[in-house]
Amino acid sequence: MDGTDEAADGVAPPREIELESRIIGRSPDMRRVRVLVRRVAVSDVPVLILGESGTGKELVARAIHDLGRRADRPFVAVNCGAIPETLLESELFGHGRGAFTGALRERPGLVEEAEGGTFFLDETGDLSPALQAKLLRLVQEREFRRVGENRTRRADVRFLSATHRDLAAEIAESRFREDLYYRLAVVTIDIPPLRQRPEDLAALLDHFLDAGCRALGRPLARFTPGAVSRLALYPWPGNVRELHNEVQRCLALSPSETPIGAEWLSDRIRRASGDGDGDGFNYFAARAGFEKRFLRQALSRYGFNKTRTAGEIGLSRQGLFKILRRHNLS
Repeated sequence: MDGTDEAADGVAPPREIELESRIIGRSPDMRRVRVLVRRVAVSDVPVLILGESGTGKELVARAIHDLGRRADRPFVAVNCGAIPETLLESELFGHGRGAFTGALRERPGLVEEAEGGTFFLDETGDLSPALQAKLLRLVQEREFRRVGENRTRRADVRFLSATHRDLAAEIAESRFREDLYYRLAVVTIDIPPLRQRPEDLAALLDHFLDAGCRALGRPLARFTPGAVSRLALYPWPGNVRELHNEVQRCLALSPSETPIGAEWLSDRIRRASGDGDGDGFNYFAARAGFEKRFLRQALSRYGFNKTRTAGEIGLSRQGLFKILRRHNLS
């Protein structure tokens, strides 16, 4: 089908953006994320993005918007966990004049700001039951009312949402509406934490170093092999956001004349990677530390099924057993 046929059907052709430079990673998991982003961008189906804090859920949402037919319309994001519940309804839906003390004039909400574009609800799992009911009506009927008004308004927006919570567990505990979940999660994109994809670390480091050096106007910087060893051994509980902050910190503090050594890393990273070898280029210590951490995470991820784990990470069963024995991992 050529572009003329697509326009005749009312569907805009996919936009071209450098997705690999925005959703960075060489791991199979991140390649799958990019494939899903491209596939869902051309439609208006609601997408639920799952992942721990700092994994880049809003980056994925923005990429979906920028690749789709609404790219030239607003992208409006709201963090449901960052706004007090008493204010959130007014922020989302707006309010009429006199709706509450201090409401001297009517005010549109964020849903109306997103008209024609994309409305991104981050941390949807933090919504109260009352707001979940109002959001269900908005997603299902494309209708809402401002606080203090009886007039029903229509909304032409695409819905994207994200959460770090386990919504299945929230539904089981009656803290999240099952009907709302199925409305929001027509397609689900799961972003794995950085500790489960260590092969992405090098690409992320290069990206953050290049961007940081350009912003600071300093010559292109690199970490020493010892510093990279320490970074590779750290579990990154704050995920990509924490890595970005660490690179910015190192660029701000270290001299521009030499590579960034391990002495410029944060104390928590040096302590957590204590079996590294400073700025000495100790390949065997770095490899041993990486193997132990990687195998623990892989076994946990695949339910401690050694046969499945070996197949998923590209080893034979005998090869996996050999490495487990070498590191005394049961």
